[in-house]
Amino acid sequence: MKIGAILRQSNFLKINRFLALMLLVMPGMVWAGGGSKKDGEEQFDPSEMINHHISDSHVWEIYHGLTVYLPVIVYSEEKGLDIFSSANFYDHEEVVPYNGYIMDHDHITLENGGHVFDISITKNVLFLFIDAIILILVFSAVARGYKKNAGKAPKGIQSFFEPIIVFIRDDIAKDNIGKKYEKFMPYLLTVFFFIWFGNLLGLLPGAANLTGNISVTLVLALLTLFFTLFSGRKTYWLHIVDPLGKSMPWLGKIFMYLILWPVEIIGIFTKPFSLMIRLFANITAGHILILSIISLAFVFQSLSVGVVGALFATVMNMLELFVAVLQAYVFTLLSALYFGQAVEEHH
Repeated sequence: MKIGAILRQSNFLKINRFLALMLLVMPGMVWAGGGSKKDGEEQFDPSEMINHHISDSHVWEIYHGLTVYLPVIVYSEEKGLDIFSSANFYDHEEVVPYNGYIMDHDHITLENGGHVFDISITKNVLFLFIDAIILILVFSAVARGYKKNAGKAPKGIQSFFEPIIVFIRDDIAKDNIGKKYEKFMPYLLTVFFFIWFGNLLGLLPGAANLTGNISVTLVLALLTLFFTLFSGRKTYWLHIVDPLGKSMPWLGKIFMYLILWPVEIIGIFTKPFSLMIRLFANITAGHILILSIISLAFVFQSLSVGVVGALFATVMNMLELFVAVLQAYVFTLLSALYFGQAVEEHH
């Protein structure tokens, strides 16, 4: 599939998700009154529920009543390094101060207003570790399968992942990078399966929105940027410095370069920026849409709306399974395309 078609399809999905979200959430917010009280009872607030599920947290609520309190690791000049359980911030369901620290909307500060460096094991960090462990276990099994079935037809888990690995090698790496594709294969395989598994984990009930966290997508995009810059050949940098080449003398080109140089420099950073935003926006939008559909049953307090909403949410969840692999493919494809531009031979 051509890259243009992929991007158009991705944009189409984002536009339709946004429109659907507006149609679903706005009536619900009007009906719910923004979480106001009616007849002495607090009404359901869909925005609060959605934000709770897609945002990071110092606790992992598997379902209501079953909560895993994660370790808090903070450092400040006043108190030094502190490590304790996030359970200390909770008295039943009420958030309380602990040992000079307060937590407001999962943001930890000192009671006197002092700043702390929070390097805690949050829900997203926990699922990042889980994603990494799954990668290690799965591909250790695949590697053992290659050794055991050397020269034979693949079996078991190896037979499932081998066509995907070959596809990434032949249709992504070779086609977009060229002869020097092999040195980029470890990164491309890792980033593809890390994003894919992270997307799938995010669809599980009670799971974290790992790949819908902009910090995670930022790091992935920066890795692609660093590999691109450090792999750039002389011709790659010459194209940025002298994009017009020898087509005209320098005196005539200097006025053109007043426009072209800023464009080329900005282009270096817009590529990873687009990678970061595309993955973050698509995954987060999918979660918001599914949660918005589920919220309709509680907003309207109707069994029929709940049944119809559950059917639509199931269909959207099936679509998200496709989006999970699509976004991993798009990120890997564009990364390979940028690597190919960096190592391209001079024509």
